[in-house]
Amino acid sequence: MVPTPLEQPFDHMAARSFSFFPPIVGIEHNEWLLRQVNWSEVLVVNKATDQELWIPRRYFGEVSMIDDPVLIVGLTREVEYHGGMLRPFKQRLIKMPSGPATRSESTGGTDRAAASSLMHVRSESSDKRAFKLIGMALGCALLLWVLGAAALRVGFISQRIVITTRDQTFQTLNSRDDRYEIVKKIGQPGFDRFKAVGTIQFEALSYPDRKYTVILAGQDTRTLAYIGTVDDNWKPVHFVNFRTGGTTESLLQTITRF
Repeated sequence: MVPTPLEQPFDHMAARSFSFFPPIVGIEHNEWLLRQVNWSEVLVVNKATDQELWIPRRYFGEVSMIDDPVLIVGLTREVEYHGGMLRPFKQRLIKMPSGPATRSESTGGTDRAAASSLMHVRSESSDKRAFKLIGMALGCALLLWVLGAAALRVGFISQRIVITTRDQTFQTLNSRDDRYEIVKKIGQPGFDRFKAVGTIQFEALSYPDRKYTVILAGQDTRTLAYIGTVDDNWKPVHFVNFRTGGTTESLLQTITRF
């Protein structure tokens, strides 16, 4: 049971559902209820999955005070849920092996195998090499045909589900795009406007002739980045997919028209 009275900002969260921004990496559904507060941690429960999660109080920022469908609760840093634990999110970089170093570190047995393979290739007749090249070309053509058919199928399903506008240039946008990159990719908007929700700043770039509006979000105007696109009815038609699962669709649905 939530203790009373609650200090800010938890008094605003006690009776309403809310969404975190930025969303917790690794958890798809971003709608929560407050369950318990103590001196060091806050217990929240996911409305869709009933999953309970303890979050350190120091991660909580300000809470929006406007009458949106759900409150937006700012987090002071991006966190992820992994292995049953909550921890700061760090992008993982995969180091690619160096080609020359790999060759220099090969064993004598590998070198002998490569030399033997080279002698075998040289001993092949020109006719066999020609048949090999033809087979490889046919294999590549078949692979390209399969990939093209799969892409068309995915595109058809995606359009049937979310696409409600004729102009689809917004599909080239991603979470790394700021206002400059968006204008560079799809052109100048007809007009733009800003909206602050707690510690989160939103910007809407409207394209009336194209029947959609591009939405950016960030901690301030310098960190604004693309989170999705809504149509004339303010319904999401494109959103950002996180690498570890989940999207910004639920966040877009909480933003009222502005």
